[in-house]
Amino acid sequence: MDLLRQTLSFLLPYEFSPTVLLLCGSAVLIYVRGICAERRAGRPSGFWRPLAFLGGVVLIYGVLQTRYDYLSQHMFFIHRIQHLVLHHIGPFLIALSAPQALLRAGLPTPLYRRLLAPCWHHPLVRGFYRTVQQPVIAGILFVGLIYLWLTPSLHFYAMLNVPLYNLMNWSMAVDGLLFWWLILNPSPRRDRRSAVIGYGGRIVLLFTTMVPQIAIGAYIALSRHDLYNVYAICGRLWPISARLDQQIGGLMTWIPPAMMSVLGILMVIRLWRRQENLNLLHREGLPAIEPRPPLG
Repeated sequence: MDLLRQTLSFLLPYEFSPTVLLLCGSAVLIYVRGICAERRAGRPSGFWRPLAFLGGVVLIYGVLQTRYDYLSQHMFFIHRIQHLVLHHIGPFLIALSAPQALLRAGLPTPLYRRLLAPCWHHPLVRGFYRTVQQPVIAGILFVGLIYLWLTPSLHFYAMLNVPLYNLMNWSMAVDGLLFWWLILNPSPRRDRRSAVIGYGGRIVLLFTTMVPQIAIGAYIALSRHDLYNVYAICGRLWPISARLDQQIGGLMTWIPPAMMSVLGILMVIRLWRRQENLNLLHREGLPAIEPRPPLG
């Protein structure tokens, strides 16, 4: 009973955010409605794609709206795992599921036609999206945000200022979703209007963003100085030294993101091979099908 009570207590929000609840809850609800709509139309969605999407949303919600968020404010390495989920694992799983068709099917038609579609097709919105999804800009944003929020002086204030702390977390999550969608988008078309780049360009982008992440992770892990003394001010929850906390946090910034980049490269290669097979069928005059997501 005590274990159950402790588990339920851990799952409760540390600082309740209606925005996180609304966005994550709406995403799950719309996605489930889309699954039901597609099944009624005779197009089952399978098992792995829904699992990846729901898993990504749950992970993002979990590190933002449970007691885990409290832990991340008192231990540097826990904070780095939080950003690993927000910037890499959660968005990666969501993008890997290629959820756009199911989300569109789950949206109420009046909401989509009267609000979302006009907003999405507005020139300012489309122009901004195409700009931030340009490969060079996307790569700079993806790596730049990591370096920005790990700047010791800025990190100090972000951990003590609630609005800045929320901005830090939200910027990592939104940028992660944009970046991994650019990488894992199943469409092969090279089109500036739709912000789609070729498979070779995606592999180059993943490699070029992997190197600076390894560099900053190694610098933090191997540093002999306490770069983030804000956790000593807040009070570390567990009796480990500041250096050990920082070393583990550096490893969390170094190794798992590099592994995510390698995994992303493998997924892009799989998409590339599938597209080559489709092109071969087309050249031989056989019927081709639309490109499927990596989990399809």
